[in-house]
Amino acid sequence: MKIAQVTPLYEAVPPKLYGGTERVVAHLTDALVDLGHDVTLFAAADAETRARLIPVRDQAIRLDPTPLKSDLAAHMSMLSEVLKRVDEFDVIHFHTDMVHFPFFARHADKTITTLHGRLDLKDLPGVYERWDEFALVSISDDQRRPLPMANWKATVHHGMPADLYKFSESSSGYLAFLGRISPEKGPDRAIEIATKLNKPLKMAAKIDSQDKVYWETVIRPMVESNPLVEFVGEIGDHQKSAFLGGAEALLFPIDWPEPFGLVMIEAMACGTPVVAFRCGSVPEIIEDGGTGYLVDTVEQAIAAAGRAHLLDREAIRARFELRFSATAMARRYLDVYGDLLARRPFAEEPLADVVTPLRPHEGRSFAGLA
Repeated sequence: MKIAQVTPLYEAVPPKLYGGTERVVAHLTDALVDLGHDVTLFAAADAETRARLIPVRDQAIRLDPTPLKSDLAAHMSMLSEVLKRVDEFDVIHFHTDMVHFPFFARHADKTITTLHGRLDLKDLPGVYERWDEFALVSISDDQRRPLPMANWKATVHHGMPADLYKFSESSSGYLAFLGRISPEKGPDRAIEIATKLNKPLKMAAKIDSQDKVYWETVIRPMVESNPLVEFVGEIGDHQKSAFLGGAEALLFPIDWPEPFGLVMIEAMACGTPVVAFRCGSVPEIIEDGGTGYLVDTVEQAIAAAGRAHLLDREAIRARFELRFSATAMARRYLDVYGDLLARRPFAEEPLADVVTPLRPHEGRSFAGLA
C-alpha cells in the first residue's frame, strides 16, 4: 500500500527527549516500511525515518529556540502539503486530532485518524458528530468512553521496536518515575510510596511551562528535602534502558483517564514491573500479578511496590514482545487500512493488489492480540 503518515509538529519524529505521539508515529512508520509498504512521512525536517520524508517545517516546535511561533500556522501549512498529494496515497493516516477534518472532508473515505489524547473535553462531541465521516482509531478501549457515538473502527494499542530497549535480568534496587511533572501524573504519590518503603526513587521527568508553579511549590520542595529522591530531568530513548532496566519497579501513580501510557510498555521492554493506579487504559496494559500490579490507593501501591521484585522479569519482557512490539502494532493497523479500502466504491481502487486477505474488523478491538 501507499500510506501517508501525518504527525503533529510539536516534537521531532522520534522525539529527542519527552514525547509520546511522535514516538509512536516513528515506530509505526518504520515498521510499515519493514513490512514492505510505500510510506511517506509528513513531519518536521529533523525527523529520522526509513520512509520518504516530506519536511514541512525546519524543526519540531517545542525545542525550536525561536521565541515567537505559531503552532496553528505550522500545522495548516503541513495539511496543505498533504492535500496537494492526496491522490498519491491509498491511505492517509492522521495523528493530528481533528484539525484536518475541514481540509479533508471530500477525501474522508481514504483517511484513518488515531486519537492520542484524552477525550473528556467540553467541545469535542460536537466536532465528532459534525464530521462523523472520518474513521477513528482509539489507543485504548477506555479512551472511547466520553465519545461512544464517534465513528470508531478499532482499538490499536501502541507498540515499539523490540530491540529499542535492552532487557535487564536484575535491578539496582531503586524505584523509577518517568514522564511529566504534573498533578495528574502523581509525582507526589511516587515520592510518598518510595519514602514509606525507604527505597531510593529516581525521577526522570519533563516540566512544562504550565506545570512550573506546581513544580516550584509542591514537588521541588519534596525532592530537595528528601535524601531518597533524585531528580534526573528529561531523558531520551538512549538513556531509558539503563534508567528503567535498573529499576525494581516503575511507579505509575496517575490520577486521570490515561489514554494509553507509553512508559508502561517501555518499562516492560526492560523487564521491569509496573505498579500502576487503576485509571484509564491501565487495566488494558498491565496484567495484574504478571507484568505488574494494579492498585487503587497509596497504601496498596506501597504494598505492591514492596513485592514487585518477586515478579519474573523474563516473563514481563516476553509479554511485551507478544503484545506491544512495533510489528504487532503495524499489522493491526494494516487490518484497519484494509478494511477502509474494502469499503470504497469498487471502481475506485484495484483492491486485489492492495492487501490480501481483506478481513472486516469494524468495531473490533485488537487490544492484546499478537
